[in-house]
Amino acid sequence: MSPTHFLDKIKFRLSAWVRPRMVVGFTRGDGIRLMRTRMSNTTRIEAPARLQVEENVFIGHFNFVDASGGLTIGEGCQITNYVSILTHSSHIAIRLYGAEYLDHREHAGYLKKPSVIGPYSFVGPHTVLMPGISLGKGSLVRAYSFVAAGEYPDFAILAGNPAEVIGDTREMDAPWLAEHPELNRFYKAWADDRR
Repeated sequence: MSPTHFLDKIKFRLSAWVRPRMVVGFTRGDGIRLMRTRMSNTTRIEAPARLQVEENVFIGHFNFVDASGGLTIGEGCQITNYVSILTHSSHIAIRLYGAEYLDHREHAGYLKKPSVIGPYSFVGPHTVLMPGISLGKGSLVRAYSFVAAGEYPDFAILAGNPAEVIGDTREMDAPWLAEHPELNRFYKAWADDRR
């Protein structure tokens, strides 16, 4: 057994002792500490310096968050589990260059675009968000959706592969707000914000 293989086996065995857990508090690349943002210790962040995350964000277990192309996650967002958020894609370039891919620096077919997830949006499990997406505030992406590059309106409910707008979260929220009118002022504080 090679030393590398042996170390891989040891790492795998040791990882069984570490359980997934939520970590409260997150320090952004600019040094700002977000005390109410929670992130799983099993979420992988690529290029954390390019991740602009706001307060009250929840990022669950076993996610891949690629911020290499620039990524903004707005206040109050919930990213569930097994989500891939991408801001770059090399699959076209790798096919174009074949075995020569690693021998070149600037690649034709290499895509790198910033993405934005608007405030108080929800991204369901097993979802893929491709580079260059802009989700409006209050959006909901249903589980197992594939969201292609593009701009999506505020309060959009997206579902499918490829994902399409199938509804409006304000309609979903209306019965709750009618039943609990005391919550209207909290809801309007972010929903009516023109920023």
